[in-house]
Amino acid sequence: MALVEFTQRANLYILSAEFPGGEEFNIGVLLEDPSTDRLYVRLRRDWDAIAPDDSYEYLEALEADLRQKGVEMGAGEFLGHLTSQLSNVLRISDPERVAVGKFPRTLALLYERHVHPKPLQFQTHLPLYTLRSAAGRFLDNAEVECESWVEAPPNMRLAPDMFVAEIQGSSMEPLVEDGDLAVFRRIPAGSRNGKRVLVEEQGKGGLDRYTLKRYVSHKQPYSEDTNERVAITLEPLNAAHEPIHLDPEEDRYRIIAEYVQTLE
Repeated sequence: MALVEFTQRANLYILSAEFPGGEEFNIGVLLEDPSTDRLYVRLRRDWDAIAPDDSYEYLEALEADLRQKGVEMGAGEFLGHLTSQLSNVLRISDPERVAVGKFPRTLALLYERHVHPKPLQFQTHLPLYTLRSAAGRFLDNAEVECESWVEAPPNMRLAPDMFVAEIQGSSMEPLVEDGDLAVFRRIPAGSRNGKRVLVEEQGKGGLDRYTLKRYVSHKQPYSEDTNERVAITLEPLNAAHEPIHLDPEEDRYRIIAEYVQTLE
């Protein structure tokens, strides 16, 4: 991920659980913004793999419940209430002062540091590939092992044709920054026009052969014999970068996948 500039202070709480006969383990993080009295919440989602049957439904609904009560009561009041009301199963740590940049991204970093859920493949997690591996996997159907599994946002519907890769370069800033982890999806048959796509330029070496651009196609005059042809341009968002004009008759560039979103 891109570097985060920490400019604010917040209170971090670690939420943990201990089921009968088991050991205590972390289940989530709560981040309080004292300046706005807002509560940020992120809990693990692998309850079906770790929770007893009689606790599953309660734990599955817990994150939404914590978030809603934080809004209704305000973060400070709710955290005080929560500390006194937790059961023997759930526990909350004392607050720890932490530096914060953007709250959603800092929450994701703290969650990754303190909580280690079981990856549920294409349910809660997506495979992380290098750009070269992604090209082999999705263009050449090569058998490629992913580097790891990365947890996706709770509201994202996952599928086996999706993956995560680290972006190199600044051509799509400010939408996607150098070093960001981005989610991609194999492009189905049909128009690519207007879509942001991950492209491989054959003949180049290293990471320079991969780029993220906006795919634009339009018809233009061609010759006396042919009235028009399709012209394809790969456009950057960053004005400091030049667009790439493609020749449809060449196979120099290959479209790997469609950009979905950046992970916080």
